Amino acid sequence: MVKHSAGIVLWRSSREDGHPELLLAHPGGPFWKGKNQHGWSIPKGEFDPDEEKPMHAARREFAEELGSAAPEDDELLELPVVKASGKHIYPFLARGDFDPESLVSNMTEIEWPPRSGTRISIPEVDAVAWIRLESAREYLHKGQARIVEHVRAELEVQD
Repeated sequence: MVKHSAGIVLWRSSREDGHPELLLAHPGGPFWKGKNQHGWSIPKGEFDPDEEKPMHAARREFAEELGSAAPEDDELLELPVVKASGKHIYPFLARGDFDPESLVSNMTEIEWPPRSGTRISIPEVDAVAWIRLESAREYLHKGQARIVEHVRAELEVQD
């Protein structure tokens, strides 16, 4: 069964040179600790398309994972759905700003180590960072890398 996930790709112009930057989120917990290359994501989460619209799920997940209000519906531009690892990802693009120091992620419980029966509480996101558009593919999970091309096309950025 296909899972559905929605998220917001927040972008801004770099303060140094005006090049586009994307706000990427690093998942919390011991599995992701120290993994940078292909270890980051857009702020996103799962939803049931029979019960919630993708845009509303994207806004909810942004607020939960970052601890900050999401852009309003009319500020979000729907990008093409990305299919990755048995999941359909519904990305929405918005221009905005976010101070990574203000991150306040919600907590979740996981079993760690796997199959140990021990449960630990971890933040869903342990860090966020502004990453230049041309470098974002190296940071994003491989299945999400196509999102960069959709953003590039929307912003009409040339390599």
